[in-house]
Amino acid sequence: MYLYKNCFFQNLTPASSIKKLHEVPLRSEISSKDQWKLNHIYQTKDDFFKDITEIKTLLKQMLKFKGRLDENAHQLFDCLKNADKINIILGKLYGYARMHRDIDAKNSDYQSMTSQIESLLSQASSVLAFIEPELLAMPENKLRQMLLSKASLREYKFFIQDLLRLNKHVLSPLEEELLAKTSELLKAPNNIFSMLTNADLKFPKTPTESGEMVTLSEGRYNSLIRSTDREVRETAFKNLFDTYAAYRNTLATTYASCIKNKIFYTKAKNYSSTLEAALEIDNVPTNVYTKVIDTVHKYFSKLHQYINLKKRFLNLSEIHMYDLYVPLVENVNSNYPYDTGLKLVVDSLKPLGEKYINDLLQGVQNGWVDIYENQGKRTGAYSWGIYDVHPFVLLNYDNKYGAVSTLAHELGHAMHSYYSNEAQPYNTSSYTIFCAEVASTTNEILLLDYMLENEKDPKKRIYFINQYLEQIRTTVYRQTMFAEFEMIVHHKAEADESLTADSFEKIWLDLNKSYYGNEIIIDDEIKIEWARIPHFYRPFYVYKYVTGYAAATTLANNLQTQGQSAQKKYLDYLKSGGSDYSIDLLKVAGVDMTASTPLEITLEKFSSRLKELEELLINS
Repeated sequence: MYLYKNCFFQNLTPASSIKKLHEVPLRSEISSKDQWKLNHIYQTKDDFFKDITEIKTLLKQMLKFKGRLDENAHQLFDCLKNADKINIILGKLYGYARMHRDIDAKNSDYQSMTSQIESLLSQASSVLAFIEPELLAMPENKLRQMLLSKASLREYKFFIQDLLRLNKHVLSPLEEELLAKTSELLKAPNNIFSMLTNADLKFPKTPTESGEMVTLSEGRYNSLIRSTDREVRETAFKNLFDTYAAYRNTLATTYASCIKNKIFYTKAKNYSSTLEAALEIDNVPTNVYTKVIDTVHKYFSKLHQYINLKKRFLNLSEIHMYDLYVPLVENVNSNYPYDTGLKLVVDSLKPLGEKYINDLLQGVQNGWVDIYENQGKRTGAYSWGIYDVHPFVLLNYDNKYGAVSTLAHELGHAMHSYYSNEAQPYNTSSYTIFCAEVASTTNEILLLDYMLENEKDPKKRIYFINQYLEQIRTTVYRQTMFAEFEMIVHHKAEADESLTADSFEKIWLDLNKSYYGNEIIIDDEIKIEWARIPHFYRPFYVYKYVTGYAAATTLANNLQTQGQSAQKKYLDYLKSGGSDYSIDLLKVAGVDMTASTPLEITLEKFSSRLKELEELLINS
């Protein structure tokens, strides 16, 4: 309950070292101005532990409301307000502990603090579990009358209406309490995966373009796989996936356990499938999910054309999976120190208006962002919104264009959190992931459009169009493949079919063959790739990257062409938090995600840019 509130992870973008590949710096070697300011949450650890004590007191006080919510509107309002207070403090506690752990995974103190708060979250979830069943046990007319009788209670109108919608999935108070007590146990597969891959997994040494032998890491892999030296990227590819393959059975058991946990929860809450359980929380029909897959399937040929083009213009007799990330042009200046990258992001976001830009700069200059890689820091990037504080952004910035794009992406999340937390009361401040990926991806699209608009050099235009096509390949095609993989393996588990390393690998290989076509060699090593995707431990999350990108394509175009009217709609959307259902909020913003049109527009744009790229390559 209330975990990951306004916290969005992005592990699939480049996140390599800021120094020479053999020199991942210690945390102490990173300048304080380049580190986020977690003391904005708590000045000292003593303050952190004081709030733990406070939470325990507040949880005991919540017991006075149990069994009494139907007495009057004042009683109900006080209960909901106190629950909000508990969850606001829990959000601070968890964010403080977890973000400290994420910048130093080997620090046992932060591991212990995180574990302590996770236990406290489970305890709080158990204590608060009576609220929803008691509300639903009340006659609906009485509950609605309470909303009318106390003006301040109307703050919870959407919460109560949504609760009534999900009535059939709410159990008795005793059953809800028991289910809440299992929450910590159900997180075990995710925690095991995280510790194994971030702390314990040891990669071999691998060569760089200069011939140096360095210890491979996820961050370094994302740099090496883009190397123009084919032997370097092939070796990195094999070393990375061979390392995961050595743990294939452990990773398969861990992931299968995660799926079984979700099936347990699904059955307990009376959902027909894990897919329905994941989507109905946001009131998103399951056909939105399947429509994404069906629509992308219709555009497979465009991806195959792109891969064939890469094969031709990279002068490869055959193209392999480790060739996919190589840029089509060499020697293009792609060195963007952080300050340069930030300026590009700011300039590209001017269609969002002066207030947005000023608020963003105020944040990044005052401790929102943790910029560079250090030893023990988790890979990838994320934004984490803390209510009553401000958002935080974790990066592993490496001076590449991908890092600039990731900065734009995560700042999109951060500004969404900032505006929704500022405009909304706590209970409607948390926007859904379905909406979140729109805000982040709109920023990415505006950035890339800005780069293309301002670049006249044919060689550099090739580079940026290639970046655009890669963004579609990785965000739309690749994430749809991930989504289809999840759907298949969950369906198999729900049909009581056994899930093993062999079965995961076969499904993954078959999907790669379908999505990437006959022009590419599907290297055997790729069959273990499913095992390194952390998003799979949050089932049916990744399709929202696809819907988010499709929605963002439409909204970015509106911002660029419609001026202040589109700007106002968009900023109002960012301020809306979770005050309505995702589909409805996006319709007001200007895009209908129940239709396939936004995704079709996106893939048609991919097709036109692909045509432009081919013409540039032929004429260059």
